[in-house]
This record gives sequence, C-alpha cells and structure tokens, in this order.
Amino acid sequence: MDKDLIIDVSDSGVEIALLEDKQLVEFYQEKADKHHLVGDVYLGIVKKIMPSLNAAFIDIGHEKEGFLHYLDLGLKFRSLSKFTRNAINSNADTNIKEPNLEKNGQISNVLKQGQIILVQITKEAISTKGPRLSGEISFAGRYVVLVPLAKTITISKKIKDITERDRLKRLISSIKSENSGIIIRTTAEGKSVAELDADLQDLQGKWDSLKNKLSKTLPPAKLISEVDKSTAILRDFFTDEFSNIYVNDQETYDDLKQYLRNIYPEKESILKQYKQTTPIFESFGIANQVRGSFGKVVTVRSGIYIVIEQTEAMCVIDVNSGNKIKDTHNQDENLFGVNCEAAVAIARQLRLRDIGGIIVIDFIDMTSLEHRRQLYQLMEAEMHKDRARHTILPLSKFGLMQITRQRVKPVLDVNVTEVCPMCEGTGKVRASLSIISDIENDIKYLVQEQNEKQLTLIAHPFVCAYLTKGLFSSVKKQWKKKYGTKISIEKSDVVGLFEYQFLNSNKELIKL
Repeated sequence: MDKDLIIDVSDSGVEIALLEDKQLVEFYQEKADKHHLVGDVYLGIVKKIMPSLNAAFIDIGHEKEGFLHYLDLGLKFRSLSKFTRNAINSNADTNIKEPNLEKNGQISNVLKQGQIILVQITKEAISTKGPRLSGEISFAGRYVVLVPLAKTITISKKIKDITERDRLKRLISSIKSENSGIIIRTTAEGKSVAELDADLQDLQGKWDSLKNKLSKTLPPAKLISEVDKSTAILRDFFTDEFSNIYVNDQETYDDLKQYLRNIYPEKESILKQYKQTTPIFESFGIANQVRGSFGKVVTVRSGIYIVIEQTEAMCVIDVNSGNKIKDTHNQDENLFGVNCEAAVAIARQLRLRDIGGIIVIDFIDMTSLEHRRQLYQLMEAEMHKDRARHTILPLSKFGLMQITRQRVKPVLDVNVTEVCPMCEGTGKVRASLSIISDIENDIKYLVQEQNEKQLTLIAHPFVCAYLTKGLFSSVKKQWKKKYGTKISIEKSDVVGLFEYQFLNSNKELIKL
C-alpha cells in the first residue's frame, strides 16, 4: 500500500491530507490563528473545586476554563505539586519523593482554590466544554515518552518479543535520568541506543526548559507548546510504508527535512518540495475528494449512499442502497454486499472526519446470522487501521451497530457548500412572473423618460423563451406595439434567472 502525505501551507493555515493508494483517508486542518493545543503544558490556577464531580476547573488563560478530574491528576501529583512550588521559588531541589495519590481519593483533599499547578491539555475544547486537563505531565517523542518524576519504565504491549522487550528495558535503564519515567513506544522496536538516546535527550531538553521558565512565569500562562501539526503527524504515525511527503512551503519543508534527518535519515529522500503553479491539492486530486467526502450525504461509487447526522451527544449514520439493488432473486446477498461496501466507507469517514464519542450505524436489515457476523468482522478489520482507541459492538436485533471512538478534538467539519446566489441563503426566491413586470417597468421608463428609440434586452434563456413565445402574440410583440419602440432580445448563460441588462442603440450598457 502506498502512503502519501500532502501538506498545503497557506496564509490561512495548514491543511494535511493522508492518502492510501491515492484515496483520502485522513484530513487535518490547523488555522493560522489557532494553535494545535493537545500536549501543551500550562501553569494554571485552581478556580473552582467541584466535590460532586470530584473535579476542578483550572484557569489556564483560555476563554473556557479547563476541566481536571481527580483520576487525571496522576499518582505522582503530590511530587509534581511540590516540585512546582520549589521551582517557582527558585529551589533547585528536584529529588522529590512524596506519597502517591490514593486511587479513590477526593480532589478537595488535594487541591485548594487559588492553588498554582502544572497541567497538560489532553483534549481540546469541544462545543461548550473547555479543554480536558491532566496533572501527569508527559512529553512524547518518536520512540519514547518522558514522564518526569515517575521513575518507572513501561513498554508498549504491541512489542511482543520478550528478548526485544528485555533489550529495550536495559538500554533505557542505562540512559534515562534517575528522576524520570519512560514509556517505550512501538516504534522503538529494533532501534539502537544512539537513536533512543537522541530522542530522549530532546524530550529531556523540553523538561529542563519548563523548569527554567517556572520561576519567571506568572500564571495563567503557557510554558511548553506541542510541535506543529505536520511534525506531530510525522512523529505519531510515520512508518516505512510512507512513499512520499509533498509540501508547498519552503520553511515547513526545511523543518520537516531536519526532523526526518534526526529521526529517520534513511527516509529523508521521500520528502519533496512542491513547486508547480497548480494548487497542490488540485494536482493530487485531493480537492475533489474533499468536496465529495464531506457533507450530510456521502455517495459510494457503486451508488450506495450514507447519511451522517452529527449531534451534541452522538453521531448517527444511515445506510441506503440507492440504485445498487437490481437483482430481486438473491436479495440477501445483495443486502449483505450493500452493507459491506457501506461499512468500508463508514470506517473511512470516521477517520477522515475524526468523529468521536458514540456512533450508531443503521445498516440495512439482514436475516442471515452468518451475514451479520461477517459484517461485524469486516468492520473490525477496517477499524483496525484506525489509530484512535475504539470499541465495536455486534449488530443488535434491530440492525444497529454501536461504536465508541476516542474523542480528542472537535469533529472536522469542512464546509463544502456556499450561499445560494438566487435566494441568498433564505430558501425563498421571488415569484417567477415578477421579473417580467420589472422588465416592463424599466422599458416604460427608458422609452418615456429617457427617449430611447431602440433597446436590446439581455436576460436568462428561460426569460427570453417566455418573452418570445408565440409568433404573433408574444410578450415582446405586445411591448413593441404598446411602447412604440424596437426591442431586441438576446439570451445569456452568464446572467442569472432574476437578472437582466439593457443596451442602447449604440450597444452601450444602460445603467438603471
């Protein structure tokens, strides 16, 4: 499978498209005035304690206060809290060993109103909710995740080989600092100690930078920013399967080249700067795919279409056969085929729009239990490509499939519509015959008040057809006789249905 990453940088922001075999499967937008928030570390102030929720609201300088639940404080929160106080007071002591938090404790026993704490954003603000916060600070790299003050080493469960797990644990133990914990990511498998150490030192530099800023910062304030979106995508899911990376901006190209040189020097050659005059998304066919993939109704190539309704609490998806079912002799197989094609399209839509939360899919009813089982297995296989955590339930007796998918940021909503030029967004247009009355009134004014002896009317083809209908009794003939002037009519495809223009005898435009 070919994987291509296309990055479009413009004054309005950055758009990133991930293609698999030339098909758009993931799409990201980052506006120029909106930073990628997840991973940013803030020095915040506790504004309100909510014992009933066992949570607190934290002022981090945003419009909406962040939400911090007790379970998100982290076991080492007492150590982190003491470290924060020491750093603010310019105390260099970092060897802190405070008792771990109780798993079922109360937040009112840990935090107080007005307390200054370190927090990290784990989910962006969604709808009316502020960002979700964590009191367990971590810095993600290509191969490892640094968790300050934790001291433990954890290895990704996806690394199955016991020998490799032991090797990685030995290597990390030899290079990590005493007062930090490490999570070894799946991408670390097979990597040398030099590669792991370079990644770890980069993360350690972020932590050292944060420590230096604490004594000079007044809360609420941002201390550390996550990397930009394009670099974060390379960090999180860049693999050997990537064939090409195209970017149309020199500065971004230089940043990505340096990043690849550090983490994946053997793949540096796949990064290419796009310099053609045709917009990069048009050149790779992404613009057309975006226009066809977003919106309420999404059509699958075979004629099947799915309807996606997004609400505050959940997303509901309805499957429709369209003109797909023609063979009436084997309806069961036809319905199963429709549902299978829809399942593939839906799994792609969930990734493409980054839909999270509760998702309910209304498949077309099938009587065969075997078909229902196979459809569930197909959806599991398609969703296996999705990096977001998710859970899929088998079809219910009503033909409904329920999916929960990790929600980290708002659903991507690309506007593929525009305001109707006829109704200007009201949904209502003028009565069709009113345009005829307007034209006649203008002719009367031009003849009687402006003494025009010859007029040429330029109008929409529909209007022209109406005015010239009938050899002897057309509206045009009636006007000519009524006003005693020569009237010519010319149709134009570029003139709107309710638009028209007049030219005088010299073919000059008359301004009304």
